[in-house]
Amino acid sequence: MSTDSPAVSTASPRPPKKPQSTEPEILTGSGAVLRSLKNLGITDVFGLPGGAIIPFYDELMADTDIRHILVRHEQGAGHAAEGYAASSNRVGVAIATSGPGATNLVTAIADAYMDSVPLLAITGQVFSTLMGTDAFQEVDIIGITMPITKHSILVKDPADVPAAIASAYHIATTGRPGPVLVDITKDAQQNSAPFVWPPKLDLPGYRPVTKAHGKQITAAAEMLAAAARPVFYVGGGVIRSQASAELLQLAEKTGVPVVTTLMARGAFPDSHPQHLGMPGMHGTVPAVLGLQESDLIIALGSRFDDRVTGKTSEFAPNAKIVHVDIDPAEIGKIRAADVPIVGDAKEVIIDLIAAWATAVEQTTPDYSDWWTRLSGLREQFPLGYTMPDDGLLSPQQVIERIGQMTGPEGIYAAGVGQHQMWAAQFIKYERPNSWLNSGGAGTMGYGVPAAMGAKVAEPDRVVWAIDGDGCFQMTNQELATCVINNIPIKVAIINNSSLGMVRQWQTLFYDGRHSFTDLNTGHGTAMVPDFVKLADAYGALGIRVTKQDEVDAAIQLALDTNDRPVVIDFIVSRDSMVWPMVPQGVGMSQVQYARDHAPEWEEE
Repeated sequence: MSTDSPAVSTASPRPPKKPQSTEPEILTGSGAVLRSLKNLGITDVFGLPGGAIIPFYDELMADTDIRHILVRHEQGAGHAAEGYAASSNRVGVAIATSGPGATNLVTAIADAYMDSVPLLAITGQVFSTLMGTDAFQEVDIIGITMPITKHSILVKDPADVPAAIASAYHIATTGRPGPVLVDITKDAQQNSAPFVWPPKLDLPGYRPVTKAHGKQITAAAEMLAAAARPVFYVGGGVIRSQASAELLQLAEKTGVPVVTTLMARGAFPDSHPQHLGMPGMHGTVPAVLGLQESDLIIALGSRFDDRVTGKTSEFAPNAKIVHVDIDPAEIGKIRAADVPIVGDAKEVIIDLIAAWATAVEQTTPDYSDWWTRLSGLREQFPLGYTMPDDGLLSPQQVIERIGQMTGPEGIYAAGVGQHQMWAAQFIKYERPNSWLNSGGAGTMGYGVPAAMGAKVAEPDRVVWAIDGDGCFQMTNQELATCVINNIPIKVAIINNSSLGMVRQWQTLFYDGRHSFTDLNTGHGTAMVPDFVKLADAYGALGIRVTKQDEVDAAIQLALDTNDRPVVIDFIVSRDSMVWPMVPQGVGMSQVQYARDHAPEWEEE
């Protein structure tokens, strides 16, 4: 019989566990902004502090999860956020103070609205008790931006912060992407309230349609199978919906030619034999006439912009229209649709592939004559350029070499003007999110800050800003931001010493009266400013190229330099023009391949 007695614990009994508090954490409004951004996965923001946004910046200073890039001008913050978003499919965040800080964001907000870029703009506002009194640095930024945002939210109570930030993020990223503004009063930032996450989103009426109606998809597939001259007219919506792989599958299954708009460059590989190029005012002849002579246009995430259609009443006169867009307001706005399809481009293309397989069981399409016509146009009117006869560099050749030496994995952000069109034409885009530009608004100064934002989002890619000497002077202060924050972008200034696109129009349509378009930055001028010295002053590497045999070496040096930004001042001919061209206000059939050289249009 065992004499061992059971062990007895001599330790005092543990007190019962206190129930975990279910009470939400109390945070200041500023703390709630920061916590909300982190909960949404935001890792990078661009901004510039001021009096009305100081409380948030005070919170931000103590945080290590979100990288803040201090810009030199609020417009730079907005465009950087755009470049960040457009290159990575993530939300770009720009922060500014009240008054002029907020109004300096307006151009970038409008730009994002036109080009469907998911942008979250956060602005400080004066104390709620001072609103409406014309207080120092007070502007009604909600009222100012109402026409150029998807939504605007004014926050006066710290308890409303989580729902405001979460709602803004949701609206910016769903449906047709776009900018949303959250304006937060200074007292809402300073005061405290319980932080409730996830917040309840109260968005009555906001229900974007992503799945299209099956009957419309079937009708589109049947029209495609029956057509003789169809074209896929691809817009930036295909990139925003990340539908490039599906588009490639659709094109290859159907054998239909594809055109990609300025906003859609890279949505379909330039090297693909079915790609006709970019349509529009400065599009390729096969792309322009491909649309013009078609009998069926399937528009995917495109909006029949005037730069594509020219004189609307004369655009594609014999074509039926299938218009696919996630924004119902775009369908029928410019060209009536025979088959309107509201839905996300990716979802619609997937459904269209399946419907096509069924449609061709009943009808065998034959596009052979169509391809004969298009192939003839490609042979007769290839995209090209002539070397200038003034001994200066060819801007087209410079840009072409940048693209060839960098390759399709690079990112190319352009300003606005001739250099923008040459970059769209002569760089070969093989993947989406590699081409960033201001398409709808045409914002000069977009290039440098957008490239900066793209490099923050995609640090392992080579990022070029292809800029004009006019555009560069609008936002080049962001070189300081790049140097201080180790953002080694490459900047190619296509320096023709003028506002080049305006000068081209003056040459062609105003009898050569070059009224106030000379900038005195290039060949034979005072060169004010000297862009190489300017780059050096900012701590960047400055290079000037004046001879053709120096072009490749300069580009290679830029590619090899990754410890600071690089600025190359390419001195190009001011007389170089963008061709092909369709003059504004006329039908696209009047496309000119070069000056005084127009192709024949097949009229039926």
